[in-house]
Amino acid sequence: MVKKPDTNKARLKRHKRVRGKISGTAERPRLNVFRSNTNIYAQLVDDINGVTLASASSLDKEITVSGGNKEAAKEVGKLVAKRAADKGITDVVFDRGGYVYHGRVKELAEGAREGGLKF
Repeated sequence: MVKKPDTNKARLKRHKRVRGKISGTAERPRLNVFRSNTNIYAQLVDDINGVTLASASSLDKEITVSGGNKEAAKEVGKLVAKRAADKGITDVVFDRGGYVYHGRVKELAEGAREGGLKF
C-alpha cells in the first residue's frame, strides 16, 4: 500500500529548522508568513520579547480581493508594510514558514518590498 506523504509535517520540519537559525528583534522583527488554502496571514514578531508588533491577513477589511490568490497576497504584503511603517519599522527578517518561495508567498514578499520593507 502506498502512503501519501504528510506535506504539512514536512513543512513544519523545515520551518523548525529555519527557526533555529533566524530570530526577530524589536529593531529587526521577523516577518512570518502562514498560508492556508483559503487565506494568507503575515505578522511581524519580536522573538526576544515574544510579542507581535504588526499583522495583516487576507481577512482584513482593507483587502478588497478574495483571500486565496496572488493578488490578495500582494495586498497583504503592502498592508503589513504600511502597518510596520506606522510603527517605524523598515528592516525585517523574512520567514517563509517552511513554504516554497513561490506563488502566494513570493507575491506577499514582493508586496511588502513595494510597501517599503527591506529584506
